[in-house]
Amino acid sequence: MDSARPPTAPARGHPARGIVVAIDGPSGSGKSTVAREVARRLGLRYLDTGALYRAVTWCALEHRLDLEDPEALAELAERVVLQISTDPADFWLTADGRDATAVIRTRPVTNAVSVVSAVPDVRAHLLRLQRELIGSGGIVVEGRDIGTAVAPDAHVKVFLTASSSARAVRRSRELDGPVDSATDAAAAMSQTRAEIDRRDRLDSSRAAAPLVRARDAVELDSTSLTAEQVVAEVLDMANEITSPHPLPVLGR
Repeated sequence: MDSARPPTAPARGHPARGIVVAIDGPSGSGKSTVAREVARRLGLRYLDTGALYRAVTWCALEHRLDLEDPEALAELAERVVLQISTDPADFWLTADGRDATAVIRTRPVTNAVSVVSAVPDVRAHLLRLQRELIGSGGIVVEGRDIGTAVAPDAHVKVFLTASSSARAVRRSRELDGPVDSATDAAAAMSQTRAEIDRRDRLDSSRAAAPLVRARDAVELDSTSLTAEQVVAEVLDMANEITSPHPLPVLGR
């Protein structure tokens, strides 16, 4: 597995450029929106670790692998060449040279990724890639085990949550888009909430790096907050850590 571009070294001339911001949380909590905007505003790189697990899951489905065969999944994770952007303004991902940017967000992949990501050897292979991409810092990393396993020494750790109903609304909009009627909307919402609840159970109960809040992570409930409010909270945390050399915050 190779990254498309070597990890970018922290910018010279500013001692805070080596910061690592870890944002963990369950599906639909708003991690991606917040992490990408924080990275953009601070001029840092961005890494979506969940996208890597989704890419392996997509490849497994494409190859019709038995998702209950951990050895086959581990072999696939080791063999597939993953390339991922760390530019918060231009996200893309390829698997063995094939563009997987959009397809990894489809419902089949979403519903299968927790099974694939629970395989310890899959996690071990991707952990090495994630740490290679993090390099010497200057990055915002989102996932489910960043603060506990991937980057336990991250300078800023956030555990982003939201109510299951709020997360279902967000994820249903992402997966289903506009629907034709209130009945269809209610059905889509019910299905999405059941899928989220199932994924929460799987992610929180797996033996390898389960979804849990790191002891030193700040928990933020985004249920009644706008994305901008959450971003502002994280920016404040980052600049408090880097004081007396706060990172310059770029405009919106």
